[in-house]
Amino acid sequence: MAKSRKSRRGATAASVAETVDGGLAELIPDPDRARAWTLLLDGAPQSHVDLDDPGFLSFEYQRRLGHVIDLVAPPGRPVRAVHLGGGALTLARYVAATRPRSTQQVVERDAPLVELVRRELPLDRTARIRVRSTDAREGLAKVPDGWADLVVADVFSGARTPAHLTSTEFLDEVRRALAPGGWYAANLADGPPLTHLRGQIATAAARFAELALVADPTVLRGRRFGNAVLVAADQPLPIPELTRRAASDPHPGRVEHGRALRDFTGGATPVTDTSAVDSPAPPASAFT
Repeated sequence: MAKSRKSRRGATAASVAETVDGGLAELIPDPDRARAWTLLLDGAPQSHVDLDDPGFLSFEYQRRLGHVIDLVAPPGRPVRAVHLGGGALTLARYVAATRPRSTQQVVERDAPLVELVRRELPLDRTARIRVRSTDAREGLAKVPDGWADLVVADVFSGARTPAHLTSTEFLDEVRRALAPGGWYAANLADGPPLTHLRGQIATAAARFAELALVADPTVLRGRRFGNAVLVAADQPLPIPELTRRAASDPHPGRVEHGRALRDFTGGATPVTDTSAVDSPAPPASAFT
């Protein structure tokens, strides 16, 4: 296993580079925040963590998932959350900070990455976070029926979501793990002509009664590659509040739901295990 360190801010911080299952993992100090770090995998930004302020979410898509976490239950109430995909455990840390006494399970296949993050960016000892190093769908299958108030899917392998995490059969497993009234949220990435994104909305609509999509308007118009956060539940979602929060972000997002979201799918059909493919690879310009 290759490992190197390079000074970034004198004696106070140093970057860390280590080979993990997913490629070269780098932890880069944030020059503007004393104990904050960005995780890159093969040069692609994956997570940002501020150890002094785990309630701070730097990445656009993580802020939008943070809004979902804020709205899934009354403020401060503990929840049971499952995170498929761990990265630097940013969202699990956020839940622990904003909803103390929450119980969380994180499923992250890359065991060397988990070891790196635990060593260099240690979790608060009071946080009730259990990390499983296994495939996301296999880990989800071990969650008890009706256990989770929230399931968050943020899984990328080589900057692409694996096919087996995009199907109706996968969502059947999500529904099994969700408690009555629970929510599902997924970080999706796509670019023009948005075939993957439209298919994922159609797939979620085949399994959940209520959907909302939060994204940058330029992504929704198919003008650039980017992230979109899909939220699904079986009861009405707090669309006005989600809209207000997304619009107040540093990079304002737009919320689509109801008829407009159904029209957005453009006749796409649900994805099954037999038809599923990985999400599209981002263009080289996506991280520059």
